Amino acid sequence: MSTSADDLVDVVVHDFSGHPFQADLARRLAARGHRVLHLSSAEYVGGKGRLQREPGDPDTLTFDQIAVGRPFNKYKAADRIRWERAYGRAATARLADWPGVVITCNVPLLAMAAFVRAARRRRTPWIFWHQDVYSAAMADEAGRRLPRSLAKPVAAGFDRLEAWCARKAGHVIAIGDAFTAVYQRWRVDPAKVSVIPNWAPLEEIVPVERDNGQSTSLWSATQESDLRLLYAGTLGRKHNPSLLIDLLVAARDARLSAVLSVVSEGEGAEDLRRLATEQPGLPMTLHPFQPAELLSETLGSADVLVGLLEPEATMFSIPSKVLTYMASGRPIIGLMPLDNPAAADITACDGYVDEPTRAGAQRAAAWLSDRANDPATREAIGKRTRGVAEEKFDPDRITSAFESVIIALAAGRRR
Repeated sequence: MSTSADDLVDVVVHDFSGHPFQADLARRLAARGHRVLHLSSAEYVGGKGRLQREPGDPDTLTFDQIAVGRPFNKYKAADRIRWERAYGRAATARLADWPGVVITCNVPLLAMAAFVRAARRRRTPWIFWHQDVYSAAMADEAGRRLPRSLAKPVAAGFDRLEAWCARKAGHVIAIGDAFTAVYQRWRVDPAKVSVIPNWAPLEEIVPVERDNGQSTSLWSATQESDLRLLYAGTLGRKHNPSLLIDLLVAARDARLSAVLSVVSEGEGAEDLRRLATEQPGLPMTLHPFQPAELLSETLGSADVLVGLLEPEATMFSIPSKVLTYMASGRPIIGLMPLDNPAAADITACDGYVDEPTRAGAQRAAAWLSDRANDPATREAIGKRTRGVAEEKFDPDRITSAFESVIIALAAGRRR
């Protein structure tokens, strides 16, 4: 689909995390003729997309990173506050002379506030692509660390700050309908809110043979006949890593020859490593994040993929890793609240969802024993999973939805 020359816009996709589908959006906007700069954090550790120009990419596409110069220590409050402020200053300086529209995504709240203040001074039109209600997560963290008498006003301050950012945005794009309720409380103008669910780049993440280059890397200590379970992604406060061990133990108790590989880094991964040492001989291995170009092979080397989400995160968090799993064409187990949109996706794919508890993990192991322990059944579920992804993710429609908002904001700036 082409775009009229009069409607072409200079666009920044500032995705702090550098995830695959945000990079996919940058490529698709550039393919329509827009000049696109994709920015991400140099210090954020997580699963990354293809963050460099590749053969076939248009000349209008550029990738760059914003560096603070020291690690992002997100679970030490004082260090994180200083880091976020430094990142906010660096991002503001990087975007000081940008002539077009800025899309912000996954930017930490204090850094976001610095950008918003600068955007107001410079009259920069910007879109708040809202992936999580960050203030809710920060309130939970304050509740863990502070006495209730202090945690409550701290949480209220974070809530007011994020509400202010949302109100000042030229447009807010939420990933689910549940966000609209909080926007009413925040007094965000409904006319400038759109809901566009996340997706996975189907051309980049494709079903592959189980035995590929990553099979040797991730499963070298296993047998060909073993049932391979894989978790790939961040293990943060929204995830309970002990459930992965509960699932593996329950599967072994059900006499399944199950093995588990976890592709993750950070505090949650180290917690999982410590938990595993309490059960010597457990067939589990930990691996660092894999390169983006090996994502299909990483996911495809598994028999069953596992997703996690804690109950307190369900209202304003939809795990995008489930969408990536769907594109890979593998059966999925979700240990997450049943009312989360990702749970509905897994169920539609003939996967299994249960509550994020040890009992839920045990029932998931029983499902593995009944359904997913047979290669032919796994293959049928995998084909269904990829089929649902292809029905659900329409990249042209998604790009057009973003483009219409971008063009409208750019026209408003020109006026």
